[in-house]
Amino acid sequence: MATEPEAPGPARRTPPAQATRNSTPANPLRTAAGRAVPSTARGLPTRTGDSTPEWLEPAMAANGIGSFDWDIRRDTLVGDRRACTILGLAGQQFDRSSGAFLALLHPEDAPVVRRRVERAVAELGQCGAYYRTVFPDGELHAVRFRGRVLADAFGRPSRMVGFVWDATVELHKRERADELAVLREERSRFIKEAARALSDAVTVRDVTRVFTELPLPGLGPDGLALASLEGGRIAVLGSSGYRSTLDAQFDRIPLAPTHPAAEAVRQRAPIFVSSREEYRERYPEAWDWAESSGRSSWAFLPLVASGRPTGVCVVSFDDDRELDPDERTLLSTLGGLVAQSLARARLHDAEHELAAGLQRVMLPRTVPAVPGVTTAVRYLAAGSGLQIGGDWYDVVPLPGGHVGLVIGDVQGHDVHAAGIMGQLRIALRAYAAEGHPPAAVMARASRFLADLDTDHFATCTYAEVNVDYGVVYAVRAGHLDPVVRRADGSTHPVPVAGGLPLGVAPDEEYRVTRFSLDPGETVLLFTDGLVEARDMDLDTGFARLCDTVSEHLPPIDESPREPLEELADRIASQAADTSEREDDIALLLLRWDGPAGGRAAQQLRRRIGQADLARISELRAELRDALRRWGVPELIDTAELLSSELVTNAIRHTDRDAMFTARLYQEDGRARLRVEVEDESDLWPTRRTPGEQASSGRGLMLVEGLADAWGVEPRGSGKRMWFELSS
Repeated sequence: MATEPEAPGPARRTPPAQATRNSTPANPLRTAAGRAVPSTARGLPTRTGDSTPEWLEPAMAANGIGSFDWDIRRDTLVGDRRACTILGLAGQQFDRSSGAFLALLHPEDAPVVRRRVERAVAELGQCGAYYRTVFPDGELHAVRFRGRVLADAFGRPSRMVGFVWDATVELHKRERADELAVLREERSRFIKEAARALSDAVTVRDVTRVFTELPLPGLGPDGLALASLEGGRIAVLGSSGYRSTLDAQFDRIPLAPTHPAAEAVRQRAPIFVSSREEYRERYPEAWDWAESSGRSSWAFLPLVASGRPTGVCVVSFDDDRELDPDERTLLSTLGGLVAQSLARARLHDAEHELAAGLQRVMLPRTVPAVPGVTTAVRYLAAGSGLQIGGDWYDVVPLPGGHVGLVIGDVQGHDVHAAGIMGQLRIALRAYAAEGHPPAAVMARASRFLADLDTDHFATCTYAEVNVDYGVVYAVRAGHLDPVVRRADGSTHPVPVAGGLPLGVAPDEEYRVTRFSLDPGETVLLFTDGLVEARDMDLDTGFARLCDTVSEHLPPIDESPREPLEELADRIASQAADTSEREDDIALLLLRWDGPAGGRAAQQLRRRIGQADLARISELRAELRDALRRWGVPELIDTAELLSSELVTNAIRHTDRDAMFTARLYQEDGRARLRVEVEDESDLWPTRRTPGEQASSGRGLMLVEGLADAWGVEPRGSGKRMWFELSS
């Protein structure tokens, strides 16, 4: 039996080559086309003598089978009338040569036929072939033949006889099968691409955009709509191919139980409507919607996720469309993909809405305005994840008109970290507002976080700014150093003595670092997300931040917008453009504008804790700065010595906190400094006369000897000690 021929490629409708009349070749297997082939093709002349047995003719006629006879030596082809009809050559003349026959075959099929016939002739065997040919009217047909080579008395190939029958139906089946195979491949590829695109869609808007832009292979829908179910109402998420007015007309309306979309949701199965007549017959009460849509056929695909209906997809066509099983399967699969993606996207949107609301509650809505300073804040959520974390900032008005700056970062990047951050922010703000010095504020906050027993720690920087004369007292708990922009535009980090993060060691004692600002200078506090990323180390981040901050800023009186806000936007914009940013960023800027009228306030007021002896050293430094700014540097040494004595006596001998106040008065062109130390003890100081070897007891003697005036006054439940110095 002959094997099946190689699968021919796509048929090309080429006119048959013009046959040439040749004499019988010396070798009948050689033809104008190369080799001899049985001429079961067009134009076979009918045989003058039909040798078909009478008993076979009815069967051949009933099955549309013709016969042929090829004289190999003479290269002459003869066929009966039925064969000529099958080949589309009835009533035409044809050269009786195999070469002319080959010219009629499809270029891709002729070599196959030639090889098989040649092998049959060489082996005195049988052969069969399938080939395509074009009828004179241009229609493509297919033919099958089967023949057997007969030998002469000497065993040489003499003739080939056989049958030929029409295979055009088989050709159409093959073409249709090829088309279906291509279409199935396209649809399989489409499902993969759609699944990939929908898996990349993060928000509901992303899912809607992907769905309405999907090209459905082999379907070509004229309208696509995606809607969600919210409280029994339809919420149109997006559509394509529909008028915007139609979307608005059906958005947020109740889903009537007689609507096909409602039936699809109830049955958890797609509903297909192939024509307007079918729609009117099956859903008469919902016909108004179908009529106004202008479509003629529909597919309603329920969106079901975790067994719960969440919405519906509508695929519509302008013409009547009876979808086959493959098309219905494609749409059902698409509906399942959209349902899962939409459910995930709605959960994502809800989480982010919750996160954004929680973050807004945790962070201060507004930054309080404090005379003498200008502040600006920014918060940038991480580029991925829930976009909520433990970063925070705060600005705290303090007693005496001063201001506290807080920047911090709780370990973690989740709702738990945000909750801890909220508690810690409130606690730290309360400690600062009570008037505790920076070191005490940080120590108390660390103990508070440790007592929460959350297994979380936090880094933090707290800075108290003396608004009167621009001195900053900073405490750092495992956080980054602040950055200062000077009056000339130069920018650099300020080293601040650091301690362990909050919550790590409850008994940690923090050291205070003091630095000063001149009018117009800015201090910048921030979290590590601003200067550290996967593709950027800390040194590079600090250098880039300093370059950004040091860029030119317009003067305040020449800019239509606050320059500090412009600087904050510049820093935030650069941070937002950073690739691989996976951490939140909190940013706090404060510019000291200087004292009103160009002169510092003539008062310094501080509370000194009874157990905070280190605060006395800080107080002396503040007093030196204040007197220098007030223009009486000649009073610094004496005032510092006497103030230290009074404050030390108050906290050592009364077991109470002390309140220190220094004021400068101008009288008759001369400056008079008055220093007061208040406590809540009824025990009055006693002047002693220590011996030469005594190490204490000379405080009041120094006050009496160096002050222009001094005294002790009762004050409610306590007393006030004071002295005055004149310049």
